[in-house]
Amino acid sequence: MANTYTALTKQDGGWWIGWIEEVPGVNCQERTREELLASLRTTLAEALELNRQCPGGRVGPREVFDN
Repeated sequence: MANTYTALTKQDGGWWIGWIEEVPGVNCQERTREELLASLRTTLAEALELNRQCPGGRVGPREVFDN
């Protein structure tokens, strides 16, 4: 079963910017809307694969620092 994701896009000057509503951190910027959608698809696929490999986004030991 395929999942559905929502790409939010807008043009800002000479650039198209966009992000995937359901996945924080998946955002891109390109010169054309078509390039933007392709970049969002690629970035989303990479983020989903990373999440499968590292559940919870953890890639190693967690360190806590105080300011």
